[in-house]
Amino acid sequence: MNSPRNLLLSLYHAALQAVHGRTQVANYLRTHLLQTPLALISIGKAASQMTAGAFEVLNSQITQALLITKTGHLDQELFSNRTITCLEAAHPVPDISSLQAGQTLLECITKLPKPYPILFLLSGGASALVEVLAPGLTLTDLQRVNQWLLATGLDIHAMNQIRKSLSAIKGGRLANFLRGHNVLNLLISDVPGDDLQAIGSGLLIPHNQITLPDNLPNWLQILTDKALPLATSECFTQIIPHLIANPTLARQAAGHEATKQSDYSVYNHDDLIVGDALLAGRSIAQQLRTAKPGIYLWSSETTVILPDSPGQGGRCQSLALTAACELAEREDICLLAAGTDGNDGPGTAAGAIIDGKTIERGQQQGLNAHECLEKADAGRFLAASGDLLYTKPTGTNVMDILIGVVMK
Repeated sequence: MNSPRNLLLSLYHAALQAVHGRTQVANYLRTHLLQTPLALISIGKAASQMTAGAFEVLNSQITQALLITKTGHLDQELFSNRTITCLEAAHPVPDISSLQAGQTLLECITKLPKPYPILFLLSGGASALVEVLAPGLTLTDLQRVNQWLLATGLDIHAMNQIRKSLSAIKGGRLANFLRGHNVLNLLISDVPGDDLQAIGSGLLIPHNQITLPDNLPNWLQILTDKALPLATSECFTQIIPHLIANPTLARQAAGHEATKQSDYSVYNHDDLIVGDALLAGRSIAQQLRTAKPGIYLWSSETTVILPDSPGQGGRCQSLALTAACELAEREDICLLAAGTDGNDGPGTAAGAIIDGKTIERGQQQGLNAHECLEKADAGRFLAASGDLLYTKPTGTNVMDILIGVVMK
């Protein structure tokens, strides 16, 4: 059998392969044949690979295409012989490129003759990558809001409610611009409960209302008061959404791979790990400390409350380092915590794999784990301990995945 670390890596990559954007889009289109010429619009962190999957099946049926993805996630070689407009935009804090992408999106749609069919591919990250602001709002307003959201530790649902209130396209409002077109919307879920209204802030999903969190600061309440009306139900009669990949599918694939590569029992948890990453890391570690030998799987969407000058590393790294503190000297336990998109917070690491010697290795490099956690600097400690995980963009995005092994 593989070493524990190699086993966890194998399970992680099996999960990624099962929800890969190219594979899932191509599989869907092969079993749901589209017969007519159409336009393609693809937005999100997985947009490059989702677009490649569409071209793989539809080829010349795609007469024009627009792809908008996160800076560094565009694979130009996939489209070297294609007629396609490719844009890279900012994430997680939108900037002028996000507004330019939003304007290009609307221009692309308005130039299409009605009732020209549209294949719309959407994955996580679209909330920051593309934006058209409600009247009276500025880029400065948008960036201030997103920086505040990232620092406060609000969950993704609350964050999206606020984002939707500032937008002319989110919360289903993009449907206003698509009247008269038949739209097939294929989505990869990176949100709790696979809530279609939350993926990419629900660009093409009907909303009855947008409910904002209580006790917003006055400056933010003033901005949200400028919200535009929501799209009416008539705007969605020709839009068909379909979910093609989600966190459950990723965990199932990891569990299946575990049974092929080991004789461990697999415990696949449906309950989502949410809330503060430090508390979550402590809780996961405590569960593993008392668990039977086996493979343990969770999906997670945790948060980190950032200090004024945060260090390196994202929520997975904070969770992993907290768990490492709890599991110090436990040589029978190993834990992987990583983003399925290949990125965890600032920097290029996807997450980390920790074990019972992580803390000792970091201390030997002169670092204190608790001090690093207080400074949101888990990445610096995990780099020193040799526990960071790097993948580059993965072609998918189905939240974070946690995989633990308790050895016999």
